[in-house]
Amino acid sequence: MTHEVKRFLAGRAWIQGTWARDVVLTVAADGCWLNVLPHASAEQQRGAVRLGGPVLPGMVNAHSHAFQRAMAGLTERRRQGTAAGVDDFWTWRERMYSVARRITPEQLEAVASLLYAELLQGGYTQVCEFHYLHGAPDGEPPGAPLEMAMALVRAAQRVGIGLTLLPTLYMRAGFGADALGEAQRRFASTPDSVLRTVEAVARLAVDPETHKTSPGALLGAGVAVHSLRAVDGVALQEVAAHARKVSLPVHIHAAEQTQEVEDCIAHTGLRPVEWLLQHAAMDARWNLVHATHATQAELQGVRKAGASVVLCPSTEADLGDGVFDLPGYMALGGRWAVGSDSQVSRQWTTELRLLEYTQRALLRQRNVAASAAGRDSTAAALFEAAIAGGRAATGQRIGAIQSGHRADFVVLDGQSPALLGIPPDHVLDAMVFSSPSPRLCDVFVAGQAVVSQGRVVGNASTAPLGPQLGSAFSAAMAELWR
Repeated sequence: MTHEVKRFLAGRAWIQGTWARDVVLTVAADGCWLNVLPHASAEQQRGAVRLGGPVLPGMVNAHSHAFQRAMAGLTERRRQGTAAGVDDFWTWRERMYSVARRITPEQLEAVASLLYAELLQGGYTQVCEFHYLHGAPDGEPPGAPLEMAMALVRAAQRVGIGLTLLPTLYMRAGFGADALGEAQRRFASTPDSVLRTVEAVARLAVDPETHKTSPGALLGAGVAVHSLRAVDGVALQEVAAHARKVSLPVHIHAAEQTQEVEDCIAHTGLRPVEWLLQHAAMDARWNLVHATHATQAELQGVRKAGASVVLCPSTEADLGDGVFDLPGYMALGGRWAVGSDSQVSRQWTTELRLLEYTQRALLRQRNVAASAAGRDSTAAALFEAAIAGGRAATGQRIGAIQSGHRADFVVLDGQSPALLGIPPDHVLDAMVFSSPSPRLCDVFVAGQAVVSQGRVVGNASTAPLGPQLGSAFSAAMAELWR
């Protein structure tokens, strides 16, 4: 959080969907944009700190399971003994449970700290953490109810990323079950326990001086329901009713897997998204994660309700989920965001690139998102959509270089090989579609530099945090995988 007015000068900045020149950016003491002045005169520029490259607003990571960073790169060998040699989402899930059962609060903090630093370096300035590790590790005595949640809060605060914590309701093993499975014991929660966590996080977000939540606050909360298979309708509606009352975002996994869709039909007579449309009173606060196997009629319903879809292209590809109907949904004007989910990628450029390339391979066409959005630039169509969807996922005024929004922005290294010789108006295109993506020199959250010259420094120090975070992460991995 900043404590004084700051003025910056960007030679080029992305404002309202296009590049603007000679932009003076003023950050208020609360960490929000006070004024944004394109085409500033030499007199207006005087005294402003010149930024070292093109400037973009920060991106929201709308779906994250931080603990799964401890699995990245460790699930890529075929599991022996699976039926007919098939390895899929459900076999991957069993391996994920092995980490979920064992990880301690200290290990989670170490893993999340490194992850959140990587997300900052990848251009994300806010993360929505879908948190369902509520209980103590296997074999450990019960801990404080908020212990795991507070580990995530500390990790985010240490590196300086914005955090929307989403305490997640998880009550049963699947459709027709009346309890959780043995491997899921840590996920146990009730509407009351989830809402108590939400209230605890909300208290932490209050400024002790003003006794109010600042517009530039880095910590917020929403609620999540793991999935229809993991809760009953009564519990879902109880949590959703509270969220509606206090205006919190609501997140839920939906229609990620074909088996999930088939099981939902068998037990409810409806498909997952279809059930939500009929029974959940969805509105603009709702975010359906994946929705990979939603029908066109269901997507029309989501659009009509004003809800959003959160897409996680790298995870959906890694797990063999399937392909979301991006052009059909964009043609409807549907809102969507992106997330890193299982952390096999920690850059939003990778998510957008893979999202578009998957559609191109499937449809045998080029510039699919641009065509669906009626724009010239595919990168611009994808970026603007993901920015708007990310704002909805958090319920905060972020994701735009615009007065009143939190001052989150990234400064590109114009000397990165991917940008050398690129005409200025094509910088965003090259950033998304020329791999590896350009390096980010600096990243600011609420007007505060948390990445400087590519190195994470966090909020409290100018010294790089990387060596400390790497050592703690390596120690946690050694304990988890010994």
